[in-house]
Amino acid sequence: MSDELLELQGSVESIIYRNESNGYTVLNLSCEDGETAAVGMMPEVSVGEEIVVQGHWQTHKSYGEQFAVTSCTRAMPTGSTAILKYLSSRAVKGVGPATARRLVETFGENTLEVIEKEPLRMTEIKGISREKAMSISNELKKIFGMREVIVFLDKYNVPPEISVKIWRELGARSIETIESNPYVLCCDEIGVSFEHADRIAASMDMAQDYEFRLRAGIIYINTYNSNNGHTCLPKGKLIEVCAKFLKTEPERISEILEKMIIDKSLIEDTLEGKEFIFLPDFYKSETYSAGRIKLMKQFPPQRIVGIESALENFEKQQGIKYAELQRKAILEAISGGLLILTGGPGTGKTTTLNAIISLLKDNGIKVQCAAPTGRAAHRMSELTGCEAKTIHRLLEVEWDKHDKPYFKRDERNMLDCDALVLDELSMVDSKLFESVLRALPMGCRLIMVGDSDQLPSVGAGNVLGDLIASGAVPVVALTEIFRQSMKSLIVTNAHKIVKGEMPDLNIHNKDFFFLPCSSADKITETIIGLCKDRLPKSYGYSAMTDIQVLCPGRKGLLGVIELNKKLQEVLNPPIGTNLDLNIGTYSLRYGDKVMQIRNNYDLIWTRGDDDDGEGVFNGDIGTVVRVNSKAGTVSVKFDDKLVEYDRESVRDLELAYATTVHKSQGNEFEAVIMPMFRGAPQLYYRNLLYTGVTRAKKLLILVGTQSTIETMVNNNKRTKRYSGLRVFLSETENSDFEEKL
Repeated sequence: MSDELLELQGSVESIIYRNESNGYTVLNLSCEDGETAAVGMMPEVSVGEEIVVQGHWQTHKSYGEQFAVTSCTRAMPTGSTAILKYLSSRAVKGVGPATARRLVETFGENTLEVIEKEPLRMTEIKGISREKAMSISNELKKIFGMREVIVFLDKYNVPPEISVKIWRELGARSIETIESNPYVLCCDEIGVSFEHADRIAASMDMAQDYEFRLRAGIIYINTYNSNNGHTCLPKGKLIEVCAKFLKTEPERISEILEKMIIDKSLIEDTLEGKEFIFLPDFYKSETYSAGRIKLMKQFPPQRIVGIESALENFEKQQGIKYAELQRKAILEAISGGLLILTGGPGTGKTTTLNAIISLLKDNGIKVQCAAPTGRAAHRMSELTGCEAKTIHRLLEVEWDKHDKPYFKRDERNMLDCDALVLDELSMVDSKLFESVLRALPMGCRLIMVGDSDQLPSVGAGNVLGDLIASGAVPVVALTEIFRQSMKSLIVTNAHKIVKGEMPDLNIHNKDFFFLPCSSADKITETIIGLCKDRLPKSYGYSAMTDIQVLCPGRKGLLGVIELNKKLQEVLNPPIGTNLDLNIGTYSLRYGDKVMQIRNNYDLIWTRGDDDDGEGVFNGDIGTVVRVNSKAGTVSVKFDDKLVEYDRESVRDLELAYATTVHKSQGNEFEAVIMPMFRGAPQLYYRNLLYTGVTRAKKLLILVGTQSTIETMVNNNKRTKRYSGLRVFLSETENSDFEEKL
């Protein structure tokens, strides 16, 4: 592929494929020297339209030579024949083939100019009223306006698909608006990065202390930190960071910040004597959640009488004698209706939860079960016998015009249940927790289950930690490791790790092994050998369904990206070029182990001949069972469900021979292998090691250096998260939350 940027101009002959959400288009372009296929992000174009594309030639394995488009602008058709073809394609709303023919017969090569500048002349044609003439003119002006925006933004390296989004959002005054405030492009609806908007502003010679720039920069810093888990930031720290990032005096930042607090672009509140700044959505989430928890305590569910005797009868029926803490949890959940049940592996959380669910159902209580991910929900269903849904499915997620999720279940359309059991609460962020609480009917019991020593949620907030630390919610922490679990070195070592003690690494013939290796290459070689030969031969485990490699991070020689490439080469080597589908930096092929990396509630799955449904979820792991490289599609089997992926949805898949510990939360695997080698300090800490170890059901193998394990065990510096829920839970009695929003 040449780096030289080439330019082609031609007429759109046919549109083979187009994704309306991102503008990815495959079309045939008729140029002077023949027809060619053009692929890439392009604005909405129509058959017959003249376009100018820039890019380079590339050769696709299946499709041959094609032109990869980096930019595309409209060159409106000239000449009667081209104009007729363009208008006949219904590119202009209100103009079909018959109207197009009459217009071109009347105005010839001046047709487009007449439509734009002298629309009332169209009334000379029978069947075109004054209203229709003006409507056609306005539609064409919209197309011209979009073209102008694309051309204007192209010099600032804004891709055509983003330019189209900008035009749709800002309308006819797009260019004027951008010239006065390029930082408007940073809004969520458009999504241009602050850095890109800053470069545009710099090319327009805007001052560094320009108010719009500072406002956008302050929002950017807050948003950046929310993506790293914080729902708020100390005011002084925010001013310091913004001043450095924006290269502006702290006094000027403070001045703009005060304006933003006054107009409620940001919220200021005092937490334990210190001023904090919130983005409004996070402030609303945490204050609402605190207030709702208070209401649940003030108005508990109707008391169930005779619960202690019911528990004794249940123990007799099941042949179980619950430990003291388990009994406390069961009684608190049923009588109080609000409980956090926490504890490490082997402490009886599942057994306790089963009793709670069974006793509630025996007393006519309608129970719903939910978990943050599809795998966690599936596991919850298997362990409890209670059908569990993902939280998003439970709340009936929908998507707005900007592809942002919202829930149909809320305070106006509450859940139909008397008790909700939430598992894996450590994975629930502040906004999702707020959404759950909004959908709970008054008097509904809420039983929350989680392991506070696992990793916190990917999204902002520290819900489980804050709820426990606040003391506002009853907590039962199961600490006793039961006798059958004591036999597992995975369980006992997990508890050692969480206490800051080194795990036992030299006990053999158990379920926990350490294989010392002193280099990244040797670790990689060992992991490949374990997956390909040793574990399948010794334990009968399949690398596709039973074994999971878990990495601290994605990058580096022992990160997810590199290990997936190497494991794919060995475990599923290519057989012919037609069975590979290139997806960015990697290829998918028949037999590959893959993971869905984001929730997609529209994907249809089938199970057998007469069962189907919708929804594939973040963290779901499956196997590629069909590849059509020509069409750009694959079929994936997730357990007993078959899912068809098209050219766009397939981008939600990635190889899953190795994945991150974060991505594995909510999952369990027969065998887990973890590389242990020096890396970024922020990824090598106790809770990450603990979370990875507790993903293993029957076998855990650490491969690497003992010093890395020691580093992780000793590093108890959890990534600090600034959040307000803990404080708000103690301040709810006399709060002025609503006034601040």
